Amino acid sequence: MLALNSGHLQQVKSVLVDGGYTGSNFAADVYTNLNATVQVAKRNELHKFEVLPQRWIVERSFSWLDKCRRLWKNCERKLNSSRQMVILAFLVLLLRRF
Repeated sequence: MLALNSGHLQQVKSVLVDGGYTGSNFAADVYTNLNATVQVAKRNELHKFEVLPQRWIVERSFSWLDKCRRLWKNCERKLNSSRQMVILAFLVLLLRRF
C-alpha cells in the first residue's frame, strides 16, 4: 500500500501507528517508500487507565468515524466507494468546525 500511494504521500514526515505495527521491517518499508519515521503508540502494560496522547489521536479519529451513520457498518461493495465515504465523513467533520 505504501509503494502504490507514495506519490500522494510525499509530504508525510512521520507515521503514527498502533502497537501491532512494531518491528524493523515495517519501519524500514515506511522509510524506503515515504522517507518518513514511524512512531508507535503502545498501550500501557500496567493494566490501569492512563491517557496516552498519541494513542488518543488514533482512538478519537475512529470514534468520529463511528458517529457517521453510513460508516457504522461496511455496506459498500467496492473498496473505492468505502474510502470515499470515509473521506466525506472527515470532510463533513472539518466543515462543521469552521
